Amino acid sequence: MYNTKKITDDLFYIGSDDYRLTLFENIHPIQKGVSYNSYLLLDEKTVLLDTLDWSKGEEFLAKIEQVLAGKNLDYMVIHHMEPDHGAMIGEILLRYPQVKVIASKQAFVFMKQFGFKLNEENMLVVKEGDKISFGKHELAFVGAPMVHWPEALVSFDTTTGTLFSADAFGSFGTLFGRIYDDEFDIEKELLDEMRRYYTNIVGKFGMPVQTLLKKASGLDIKMICPLHGPIWRTNLGLLLDKYNKWSTYEAEERGILVVYASMYGNTERAAASLASKLVDKGAKKVVVYDVSKTDISTLISETFKYSHLVLASPTYNAGVFPLMHNYLEDMKALSVQKKTVGIIENGTWACKAGEEMIKALGEMKNMTILEERVKILSSMNEKNAEEMDKLAEALVKSL
Repeated sequence: MYNTKKITDDLFYIGSDDYRLTLFENIHPIQKGVSYNSYLLLDEKTVLLDTLDWSKGEEFLAKIEQVLAGKNLDYMVIHHMEPDHGAMIGEILLRYPQVKVIASKQAFVFMKQFGFKLNEENMLVVKEGDKISFGKHELAFVGAPMVHWPEALVSFDTTTGTLFSADAFGSFGTLFGRIYDDEFDIEKELLDEMRRYYTNIVGKFGMPVQTLLKKASGLDIKMICPLHGPIWRTNLGLLLDKYNKWSTYEAEERGILVVYASMYGNTERAAASLASKLVDKGAKKVVVYDVSKTDISTLISETFKYSHLVLASPTYNAGVFPLMHNYLEDMKALSVQKKTVGIIENGTWACKAGEEMIKALGEMKNMTILEERVKILSSMNEKNAEEMDKLAEALVKSL
């Protein structure tokens, strides 16, 4: 009756798709929705691996009851306490009062903060290196602090080679019944949403992700079960390669991202002129976005993707155009780094946008700011056309 999926003989997918949510974390647009993933293991002992968002609670409880088919629930493993995964903990405790809860020490602190009532005797604190057997299956626990909350754990089923990875290796987008990576066209259907999810949710925490990747490299992983997005069983190499690039802030593509702000069209024309010159000079990948019409989550994702960046902004209140300022602040907050950057500024008087953008970029790591700059006074003139040509040459040369 309910859309559960059998992953192996004794492991079931009991997650749900959220088609109605429009803003993930009430910030990031999710036109394709999002999945909340949970898993149920039927071994000698039954084990629930994480819960769901409250919005899917009734369906979730019915799925558990259906898969258990009269059995009791013995254990609940909580890898991550964020409410889109931990909201149903209280309901599980009410319905299965004898369930033993397995989580990190910090996770139990968070459970109490969220108001969940736990019996001390049913709390099993685990840490890096601990193992628990449930019969045929044994879970080995691996610490994953700040991927992307401090309490996060992942666990590895040593019997099947399955990694339950919490928020790591997740993605935006609903599954519509397809729960495996090889059931999607990764390039067309998954990659952009994977990148946007990683860069905006986990992007700040590159070093903790690198630590987790190093730990994972010592495991014989056959399958990865994250808390959002598809289960990975086929394209593990691609997934790990992307995570390695994103978490070391290396560009996926040698290309030029032009992000502009424009009040009356003059800076927009400058950005368009630069894009045209870049293509004429041999740049193979040039993408252009209006900061006022593009969601910041997309801009951040594209910034991680490309090696080069051009910022074009008018002066506004003696500083940077507000939405360009917000973009720069998000870049700083999410640890964007290792970019080659060109600057175009505009101002009818007291032109300060370039100076302020360079100041903001100087607060980021390993940002190379090209000396060639374009300073427009109201609208482009012949001198600006020459400056634009030099900036385009410098950008293409640095590619």
